[in-house]
Amino acid sequence: MQNVLILLDHLSIWKPYYPTESIITASDYLNQESKDDPNLVINLCSDISYNSEGYYCSLLATARGHRVIPSPEILNKLESGAGIRMDSSLHKLCHSWIEKQKITDDIWYLNVFFGTCTEIGLEKIARFVFDNYPYPILRVAFNTKARNQLEAITPLRLADLTDEEQNHFAEALDRFSKKVWRNPRTKKVPRYDLAIFHDPNEAFPPSNKKALAKFIDIAKKMNINAELITEQDIVRLMEFDALFIRQTTALNHITFQVAQKAKQADMVVIDDPLSIIRCTNKVFLNELLEREGISAPQSTLIFRSKKLEFQEVASKLGNPFIVKIPDGSFSHGVKKIKSQEDYDDILTDFFSRSAIVLAQEYLPTDFDWRIGILNGEPLYACKYFMAKGHWQIYYHQNSGKSRSGMAEAIPIYKVPKAILRTAIKATSLIGKGLYGVDLKMINDKAVIIEINDNPSIDHGIEDAILGDELYYRIINYFVQSLENKHQ
Repeated sequence: MQNVLILLDHLSIWKPYYPTESIITASDYLNQESKDDPNLVINLCSDISYNSEGYYCSLLATARGHRVIPSPEILNKLESGAGIRMDSSLHKLCHSWIEKQKITDDIWYLNVFFGTCTEIGLEKIARFVFDNYPYPILRVAFNTKARNQLEAITPLRLADLTDEEQNHFAEALDRFSKKVWRNPRTKKVPRYDLAIFHDPNEAFPPSNKKALAKFIDIAKKMNINAELITEQDIVRLMEFDALFIRQTTALNHITFQVAQKAKQADMVVIDDPLSIIRCTNKVFLNELLEREGISAPQSTLIFRSKKLEFQEVASKLGNPFIVKIPDGSFSHGVKKIKSQEDYDDILTDFFSRSAIVLAQEYLPTDFDWRIGILNGEPLYACKYFMAKGHWQIYYHQNSGKSRSGMAEAIPIYKVPKAILRTAIKATSLIGKGLYGVDLKMINDKAVIIEINDNPSIDHGIEDAILGDELYYRIINYFVQSLENKHQ
């Protein structure tokens, strides 16, 4: 299997660049004269108009199950002249850059090579353009009289690049798909490529460094190429067959954006966008569990537009009670209310971030159960104990320091059946991916606290019972999903 295939009008167009076996003419590709089945097809045909050879290369690549850039949808989008609008932050960035450069022309241009540009300071705009128009080489026109509104987006032909632009293209292609230039290290070609998306600077990552290393090591033993990528590598996403997000997810966040891109590219994704939507908002989850009759703490919604009085909430839920920001994680945005003063201060803060706040009854326990569910089946079980001297698992102090309670892995067969049944039933409402269900046992009754689409998999904690088998099962989920797609 050849990982990347580059389609050209004529092979002679490639003369300025390093020789590679990855190039093929469009006509040969259309006639299926390629002996390999690529992971990614890069279509560099000069004519990509409707019914041209270039257009049919992208169209047939899709029909053949090849991931292709640009896709037929993008070609149609470019031909129709459909535009995109930048948000205010990108407008400001453009405006600031143009002032620094002292550009006076009404129209100015930015060349975008695989989501990158040579203009320092405009990298976010280049990535924004590529996110909306995944095309190898684009020329973007900006109208300075319209507050730098995008005026036009047009493809650039490889044959028309200047010497300097050829260098930029080659460097961008090298970053976008380094495998084009690499000779295989071994004759054994990986079955699939798995991207593990993470943030090396995250304070409370869902997987520690040893766990990430384990995923890569176990994947290698299964003949899967697993690679850590970050936000800076998003332009390379289409090189991979599957995406595993190991950064704390949130809506209106890079993790949701990358999940959407992967899903749109028909990749196997954990966490998929729908799971992120359903799990990251506590208001949605509360409504879902209530509708399905699944046990959860007694709760009520508090609206910024019609704020309930403290006594109203306390009379319904008891005193103290808990208030939660809808999209908090790792105990952030979760507070215990004991008085009118607490209520006023905390809601003032929370309402500055959300129009709705969730209030729930306070159910103190020594620990929470965490049941890891994969594809509808229990994967692991842990007891997460409260931080010493605190009522939550994570204790975020005013000084900025944080600490957490102890964790203990428990064999599945020792978990109360009510806990397992409730966890499995709850996740069946979300999807078939990887979830972590937090529950409390209250008077022999399992009560769901929340469902996490991005559960912790830390070496030495969640893997304490299964060991390497836990990593194998997760990687194997990707393998089985990919193989089912190709049947």
